[in-house]
Amino acid sequence: MSMFYSIAIVVMIFVVIFQIAKASEYVSILKGEQKSRKQNNKINAFLMIAFLIVGLWGAWYCNNLYYSKTLFPQGSASVEGEKIDLMLYITLSVTGTVFVITQVLLFWFAFKYQERDGQKAFYFPHNNKLELLWTTVPAIFLTILVVFGLKYWFKMTSPAPSDAVVVEITGHQFAWEMRYPGKDGKLGKKNYKLYNQPSGNTLGVDFEDPESWDDLHTTEMHLPVGKPVKLVINAMDVIHDVGLSHFRMKMDAVPGIPTTMWFTPKYTTEEMKKRTGNPNFVYEISCDQMCGKGHFSMRGVIVVENEADYNKWLASQKPEYFTMYPEKDPEHQTKATDSTMAKPMASVATIN
Repeated sequence: MSMFYSIAIVVMIFVVIFQIAKASEYVSILKGEQKSRKQNNKINAFLMIAFLIVGLWGAWYCNNLYYSKTLFPQGSASVEGEKIDLMLYITLSVTGTVFVITQVLLFWFAFKYQERDGQKAFYFPHNNKLELLWTTVPAIFLTILVVFGLKYWFKMTSPAPSDAVVVEITGHQFAWEMRYPGKDGKLGKKNYKLYNQPSGNTLGVDFEDPESWDDLHTTEMHLPVGKPVKLVINAMDVIHDVGLSHFRMKMDAVPGIPTTMWFTPKYTTEEMKKRTGNPNFVYEISCDQMCGKGHFSMRGVIVVENEADYNKWLASQKPEYFTMYPEKDPEHQTKATDSTMAKPMASVATIN
């Protein structure tokens, strides 16, 4: 209901302004063009001040209303993301200050220097010092902000720590798939020509490479808290983008060109449920690049847990190699051996 009233007030303001403009037009016909122009200037000057006050109040009100619904109050869920937040706060502080100062001066000058009898406008065509000032100062501030951005960008795309958990994430229309190295700590080779060979090999893993025999294939990403995580990012069809808004990270997924980034999760999923007050909270993977008609539904889930639970989850996963070739699964072979041994025993029991 409050939204309805807000819209109604905005509409009424525009109606009032329109009516004032129409009235001014009729007055100009009755009083003559010069008197009408002066009157319009005076009205417009007061409207400038009114617009300035309403505009600044509206900006403050919207920030006060929606800030709590953003991700800022939760804080970054990764150690590296804290620097991204800091950079954004600095950027907003600098640009916000400049915005307020320039807007106040713009509308105040429009009011103060409106047309008046006996007042002549000062013609000021050029000034080298002013030109140098308002070109150099913004350039310096923008350069500093760019340097900060490049510094943090190079950090998140630099080689990950040697003890980082490696996770390969592959995007396709319209889902994410993950692959983890097994006990050897190495991911097996991939070849796009092996797609669905054998059937179900959706990542095109080369199972002739021994390093792929213990790799795990999942559709849900699990990460240990407090430990660096390196993502190896791929795409199968079009350009996607791995968006990790809670961790303040994102990286393009480009077909044929693997990209990487790394970060360190700070809070488990359970801890974030308490921090946000949302019992249904989950870390999400979004696609931040328009990738087709199903783009809106391209969502993945990340579970951040303590190292013990993470290791337990890893142990519960079966290597994809045994899913593709079940006859080579040691459990399958054990069951087959037990079955073979049970048949003679059953025969002996029958003879007896």
